Amino acid sequence: MPLSFRSENRGNIAFGFFNIESDMLLLENYFFFADRFCEWVVESAAQADNALSGLHCHVYHIADPNDIGDLMGAIHGIRFTGFIGNLYRLFPFPEDPKDFKQNPKGYQTQGTVISEIEAIAEKKEFIIEFFEKEQVQLGPYVFDMSVFHELIRYVWQGGYPRYKEEIRPSYAMKMKKHILESRNRFFTGVFSS
Repeated sequence: MPLSFRSENRGNIAFGFFNIESDMLLLENYFFFADRFCEWVVESAAQADNALSGLHCHVYHIADPNDIGDLMGAIHGIRFTGFIGNLYRLFPFPEDPKDFKQNPKGYQTQGTVISEIEAIAEKKEFIIEFFEKEQVQLGPYVFDMSVFHELIRYVWQGGYPRYKEEIRPSYAMKMKKHILESRNRFFTGVFSS
């Protein structure tokens, strides 16, 4: 389930997983897979903080909110609209709420998810930049370092409701390892606060 995070330039924005059988994340109306997010973090953590260069990434963008769909309607099985509605038709909300856990093998559905999103979304360049005043920009959104760390921890734990049986995919494990080994100040304290 996406949660609200405070940006420095656009107020509160939604970020997170939105279907437990997919590892796709949304950042408002931008969509990308969790393994890509983790790769971006690994690549950034490997750089010296005084020489960080912006990462030029590619993501999916859905301009029209109607094309994104109604997450709560899809979860409750009453309104299947847009991209999110299409995914919930394919991967419905579990009948037993106790089964509402993020699947650590959600990456296995990427082919299906790509075919659904490419019918609706536009591919866009998405730049990740780090600024001296301890801010991080993800596409059009600027976050202070503490919120950036919250985004990383959200992906690490499998969002809300967390990964099933606390089993994490290998890309999340790799991300944590590289963060812990990083000497880059933008990643100091991610897992100690």
